[in-house]
Amino acid sequence: MIRVLATGTFDLLHPGHLMYLEQSKALGDELVVIVARDANVQHKPRPIIPQEQRLLMVSALKMVERAVLGSERDMFQPIEELRPDVITLGYDQHFDALLLQEELATRGIGARVVRLEEHDPCPLCSSRKIVAKVLEDRLSPTPGSEGTRITP
Repeated sequence: MIRVLATGTFDLLHPGHLMYLEQSKALGDELVVIVARDANVQHKPRPIIPQEQRLLMVSALKMVERAVLGSERDMFQPIEELRPDVITLGYDQHFDALLLQEELATRGIGARVVRLEEHDPCPLCSSRKIVAKVLEDRLSPTPGSEGTRITP
C-alpha cells in the first residue's frame, strides 16, 4: 500500500484544495493530510477558520482517509509517525522540495517528495481570491445592495 501525505492550511476550503488533494490521492492508495496549526501559519495571513474546523472539513472529504493537525514544535514529528511513501507539495506551496527531501533523509524518512503541477485556473481557487471577492462585493456599493453592505 502506498501512503501519500499532503499538507496545507486549508483555510476557506475551495476547488483548488480539492484539485490538490485529488492529484495527491492519484499517486497512491491512501491519502493522509496534515492540517497546519493556526500558530504555525506565518508565511501568509493567519487563517480565518480555526484549526479544529479546518481539520473537520478536510476529514470529511471522500478522498482523505485520515487528517491530523500538525505539530506545534516540529513539522517533521507527524511525518515520522505517519511514515508516508510520498509527500506532495502543491504548485504554489512555499516549501523547497530539495531541502525538504534532504531533511527527510537526515531523519531516516524515505518518502519521495513530489511537486504537483498547476491545475486549471479557476476564479476562486485560492483563499486570498475568495477574501478579495467578498470584500469587493460587500464593501463596494452596487445599485440595490445598500442593505447588504458590510461596514468595516
